[in-house]
Amino acid sequence: MSSLGQRRVGLGDVDPTGSRHLGRRSAVSIHDDRIVVGTAAGEVVAFDADLTEQWCDPGRDSAGSLVSISTHNGNILVGERGPRGAVRCHDGSTGELQWRYETAEDIGNPQKETRFFLPFVADIVTDGERGYVTARRYERRDGERRFRSFVYAFEPDGEVAWRYETDASPISLDVRDDRLAVAFNRCPGAHQCGLVVLDADAGTERLTWDPGTAGQRRVGDVSLLDDGVALASHGDYHGYRLDDRGRECWRVPLATPETVDGERVYAYPNHVHTTESGIAFVTGNTYPEEGRETEARHPNEHTAVGVTPGGERTWRESVGGFATGIGTNGDLLVVPGAQHFRDRDADAHGFCVFGVADGPVSSADTEGVVAAAALGDEFVAAVEEPVAYHDEHERRGAYRLHVEELQ
Repeated sequence: MSSLGQRRVGLGDVDPTGSRHLGRRSAVSIHDDRIVVGTAAGEVVAFDADLTEQWCDPGRDSAGSLVSISTHNGNILVGERGPRGAVRCHDGSTGELQWRYETAEDIGNPQKETRFFLPFVADIVTDGERGYVTARRYERRDGERRFRSFVYAFEPDGEVAWRYETDASPISLDVRDDRLAVAFNRCPGAHQCGLVVLDADAGTERLTWDPGTAGQRRVGDVSLLDDGVALASHGDYHGYRLDDRGRECWRVPLATPETVDGERVYAYPNHVHTTESGIAFVTGNTYPEEGRETEARHPNEHTAVGVTPGGERTWRESVGGFATGIGTNGDLLVVPGAQHFRDRDADAHGFCVFGVADGPVSSADTEGVVAAAALGDEFVAAVEEPVAYHDEHERRGAYRLHVEELQ
């Protein structure tokens, strides 16, 4: 990979991530050539492409990290992982707070004041008018994993147009025309389908789909087409293309179980992005079929794969490490290769840009891990977080924003 240029700016201080992932605690978007960052301290900061700060909202009422971000009718919507699971709307030009909604009023307060138990605004998408948000809360009760979650449609003034409630764990959203797709990565309760497509106007179910596999794991991500759906299945480690009635058009194995060094291992397909040019999938960490720890590495872990609209593979490339999310813009996607938590390979820190149809476009290195990235028409914005591995006496990188021109 190439080195990032000198266009970078500090975002304050943050505790370094370690050998294990600390989960999402930063977010970034590009809006009208303005880069907007949600920070681990709850700040929303806007920069121009030259990294001159335009405005900053310190998030005085925030007690959590900003983990999701999108634009909404000229404004910026951000979502927290924090005690109140707040959704905030800021004026895109000035940063002024327009409204605030606390999802904890619906999903409840955290069972414990630790990260996994905090209310979590998992994703935000917009259709130009409404903003669509999903939030969840996790708890342990009688030794079992439980969730309470809502999907919301917000009007520009913050009024809730509708709510959709489940006892599953939503992980991502996508909106297109009058459809809102919701992916559920865990279904331990009464809700037993990994994909729900809602009517975006009314919030009613239009179709449901599930991989039909045993266990709680279901769908890792979803992306809508004009005439169907693409999704990454956690249940059977495949990528799917469905038609507009939810019928399977095709599926491709992405990181299905293989025997490596005498052990059966797999990796979850975590991300998908689709356009008329094709579909790109991204896989995550290796796990063993028995237990949680393994020395083996699935050959398709941390891999981006391109597939034609008809289901034929066209390219395959390593992304270096685990990606907490992807950024997209038309036929391009950027994958932040945050880290490989088992190998702790600092060479994996950075990001890769791919074209859906043709694969690699560009890449860049960072000292710390890249926690979030976004794509504009001419540049990539990436948030780097520091990392300190448990078996090293070194802090790598810093909390800062990078900008890299697209080649």
